[in-house]
Amino acid sequence: MSRASIVVSMHPSQVAEFRKVGVDLSFFFLTAKVKGKTSDSLRGDPILATTPASQYMMIQSLPHCLRSTQEEEEEKVWTPTPKASSCPGPMAPSPASWTSAAAPRLAPPPAAGPPQCVEIAERFAYHGVSANLISYLTGPLGESTAGAAAAINAWSGVATMLPLLVACVADAWLGRYRTIVLASLLFVVSMGMLTLSSALPAFHSDGCSSFTSKSLACSPSPVQVTIFYISLYLVALAEAGHKPCAQAFGADQFDQHHPKESVSRSSFFNWWYFGMCSGTAATTMVSSYIQDNIGWGLGFGIPCLVMVFALAMFLLGTRRYRYYTSTRSSPFARLARALIALIRGSKSSQSDNALASEDDEFNTEHREEVRGLLRLFPIWATCIIYAVIFSQSSTFFTKQAATLDRRIGQSFKVPPAALQTFISVTIITFIPVYDRLFVPVARRFTRLSSGITMLQRIGTGLVLAMVAMAVAALVEMKRLGVARDAGLVDEPKAALPMSLWWMVPQYVLFGLSDVFAMIGLQEFFYDQVPDALRSLGLAFFLSIFGVGHFLSSFLISAIDGATKKSGASWFSNNLNRAHLDYFYWLLAGLCAVELLAFLIVSRVYVYKKRVAHHDDGAAAVM
Repeated sequence: MSRASIVVSMHPSQVAEFRKVGVDLSFFFLTAKVKGKTSDSLRGDPILATTPASQYMMIQSLPHCLRSTQEEEEEKVWTPTPKASSCPGPMAPSPASWTSAAAPRLAPPPAAGPPQCVEIAERFAYHGVSANLISYLTGPLGESTAGAAAAINAWSGVATMLPLLVACVADAWLGRYRTIVLASLLFVVSMGMLTLSSALPAFHSDGCSSFTSKSLACSPSPVQVTIFYISLYLVALAEAGHKPCAQAFGADQFDQHHPKESVSRSSFFNWWYFGMCSGTAATTMVSSYIQDNIGWGLGFGIPCLVMVFALAMFLLGTRRYRYYTSTRSSPFARLARALIALIRGSKSSQSDNALASEDDEFNTEHREEVRGLLRLFPIWATCIIYAVIFSQSSTFFTKQAATLDRRIGQSFKVPPAALQTFISVTIITFIPVYDRLFVPVARRFTRLSSGITMLQRIGTGLVLAMVAMAVAALVEMKRLGVARDAGLVDEPKAALPMSLWWMVPQYVLFGLSDVFAMIGLQEFFYDQVPDALRSLGLAFFLSIFGVGHFLSSFLISAIDGATKKSGASWFSNNLNRAHLDYFYWLLAGLCAVELLAFLIVSRVYVYKKRVAHHDDGAAAVM
């Protein structure tokens, strides 16, 4: 068998059509396998057909191989093994090559599993630090309650604001896959540094080791504090790499233009959060117990090892993933240029019409991207107080739990941070109920595939968050009353005769709120941003919590300073003389105002239209 190269020529109208979608015609030198045949014998072939009268060759299979919209041009699918294709020559998919052919119509891909595994491990590592961090700061590092809470909120704010920058780097240069790998490696390094800073004798002023020592056994040295905070902010940077990319990379494994995969992608957000909460629950129970009862070094070391294992699992799935890439510039650069174009608008003079016409398509596209982001801002702004409320569960709630009767049986004591497990358990329990029971029932009434709209889901979560803070305020009033009645107001380390389980309802309400608001916000900011900026959209979602953490830190510092002048601080180190109940009532009131604003904004919000492509080639606007 020999090979004959056939030079392709086309009618000018075809050339113009292909160039509109960015096809470089210089690559179309097709190779046909022939065996004792001339090129004329290829007439009538399903791939190539010659037309001597017009002296050009029709390439019948190319049009359906090319995407006709800018959105489809942006998406790239990597095919790990060769597949039969009617696309000739270099357009055919091959190993280790990118193709702009339409995404294959597959069942929900198993490749979405490894990204979820690495996300579960990331939750295990991150919450191995954050869940019990206030106990470490007020214990081994000797900080005040208000100072520790403010420091934690500031660190959490950095961890949730950095994704804005990292998402731009991922979209413009690294790609989501490489960003996830690098962030995982940074997690391993930073968690290893945390383990060493808390465990090695050289980092303690008295030379003791806290690898198997309880929290108050070793006093900190300046070296330990410095290394600890450097490691802590490296964890924040690693978290910033994971947050916007891991979930978007998992969602990219589903074809949004395929009806079945589109429905599966909606469920994917539920089950993604289910996996996250499974990792959170595991680390909260295991790590907090080890940290409080065995040692901080081991408590930080176990999540580090889990992250190593998860990274290996993620790398094993490399050849099975669908990859998304963008040939566009940095999102920040695009947005800056688009803002300039939007401001200039119609100010261009008539003499510049020729130049403007050349950039008209470019500027229009960029202006639409800016408008697409700006219209999300009212929703973003009306969820900030929810983020402030969200930050309380790992700070003041934990300190309150430490003052209660935590005994189970005669000897076992529940670690205060372990109560956060009830948030995760509630989410793990209710997500299947929501996905398999609530959504099908709601679908019968609303005829929406998701049961209720994304904004309705978010609004329900805001209501539950407000109720959770009201319940927390009532429980704190009860706790202060018990302290007074028992004569233990000035005994901050004494366990009050009040069961730990009094605090469970507020944690459960937090979990229910997350099922609605947190998952709803994730899906909303993934679905409603311009398609080329999806990682940036999830970073905007995370920035809600970044701003919320910073606002929480500011409120704590401001209220602490103001109330100290008039008497006991609301956040006194002796919680029996503090007034956390006042703070919780304040947050509940702010959440009520926020909810009212959210309802007004959501009533006028118009969802982005999406074009769904069906198997018959038809398109429908959604």
